[in-house]
Amino acid sequence: MERLVVIGGVAAGMSAASSFKRLKPEAEALVLEKDHFISYGACSLPYYISDDIRDINRLLSLTPEAAKERGITVLTRHEAVSIDPAGKTVTAIDLNVNEKKVIPYDRLVMATGALPIRPPFPGVDLEHVFTLRDLHDGVAIKKFVNHWQSFEPCIGPDCVYQNPYGIEKRPMQAVIVGGGSIGMEMCEALRKRDVEVTVFEKMDRVLGTMDTSITDIIEERIIAEGVRLNKGYSVEAFEPVSGRVARVKTDKGVFAADMVLLVIGARPNTSLAVDAKMELGAAGAIKVDDHLRTSLPDIYAAGDCAESKHIVTGKKVYIPLGATANKQGRIAGENAAGMANTFEGVAGTAVTKIFDLEVARTGLSPLEASREGLEYFVSTIKGRSRSSAYPEGKRITVTYVVEKRSGRLLGAQMAGAEGVAHRIDTLATALYNRMAVSDIARLDLGYAPPFATVWDPILVAANVAVKRLQSNT
Repeated sequence: MERLVVIGGVAAGMSAASSFKRLKPEAEALVLEKDHFISYGACSLPYYISDDIRDINRLLSLTPEAAKERGITVLTRHEAVSIDPAGKTVTAIDLNVNEKKVIPYDRLVMATGALPIRPPFPGVDLEHVFTLRDLHDGVAIKKFVNHWQSFEPCIGPDCVYQNPYGIEKRPMQAVIVGGGSIGMEMCEALRKRDVEVTVFEKMDRVLGTMDTSITDIIEERIIAEGVRLNKGYSVEAFEPVSGRVARVKTDKGVFAADMVLLVIGARPNTSLAVDAKMELGAAGAIKVDDHLRTSLPDIYAAGDCAESKHIVTGKKVYIPLGATANKQGRIAGENAAGMANTFEGVAGTAVTKIFDLEVARTGLSPLEASREGLEYFVSTIKGRSRSSAYPEGKRITVTYVVEKRSGRLLGAQMAGAEGVAHRIDTLATALYNRMAVSDIARLDLGYAPPFATVWDPILVAANVAVKRLQSNT
């Protein structure tokens, strides 16, 4: 019987197994997953920590038992340790009994995901220095916050209550290292839990490469929510008390911390691929062609371990996102089943919630356009999510990055209290079709006072950009 083996059972891996089995129901689809869980929503972890989601089981999209009903065999607690491309086998260890297994395959999909970046700071391995990448990370952080907050101080002016961590009862002091989207989401999650939050960001703005027209709005909002934001700070070390993190040393001083959250990015998990002599590509991710084939025969790669093609530049990039992982996994599984489908690429479309703000982006930011050597201009407008006559409309800021010569839209960013998430998808579609801002200005978009203005912010931004182009010709 023909067999597909998938290494990794989360987004890309289970999508690959499912699409393969759908096309070849008579074949075997076998998934190796070293954890207890498969197919869970890691993007929901901040909302689990904040208590917006109370039950961790709501993050599970699929169980091994449900996968079995679909004809997919999932071996949890099975860690793949080596690949023999010549012999077409995978060696895995059953972690339940510490037993080695050699598993043959006809096709193989690499879906090994990504690992959180943990710089070699002194003290990085101290207790209560967390990352947030998988289900276990989210459970550990929430457990710690719950434990801290579960103790009530004793009553009386002379009573000093000591909690189990040897610290007087008071609000928890959390330090977030990294001002990216996860760091910003965790600002909200921890403030909802009455945790005091300090953010250290090495760059001059949060959310990395986004334009200051957007990041200024975000920074103002998180500061209003009590977050202490320190930009241009480099973290150098974590200092302990009794083996637990107690202070964060930076190039500009030392700061108290009861917990530290390291969220400075992810790197592709490619150790298996390297040992098997697969070629690596963008940012050290597994190199793939448009069909998601690796450099080795009958081996595909998908998800956070694999590179993608950027639809704006045509170049290979590493942009690990959940939606991309699912799409790549599906195509890898289809092609492993004999199809020849193409993964067209990504625009890097992303949306996040930061307190009451919706923040979104697609395509290139100004910094990224500069790195590509493109001649561009930035155009920013402020519009409204609904008709001014309709109550409760919110302000939306829209920023376009436009190529000077052609007027082509290179990227877009937005921030506002509502109406951002669905509008960014329109602009992602425009990028996919290589539309100029003059094309966007002619779009027939829906209008009704509860949902939009008669001239939607997307159209207003496009018209302003067109005028900029015309004034420069």
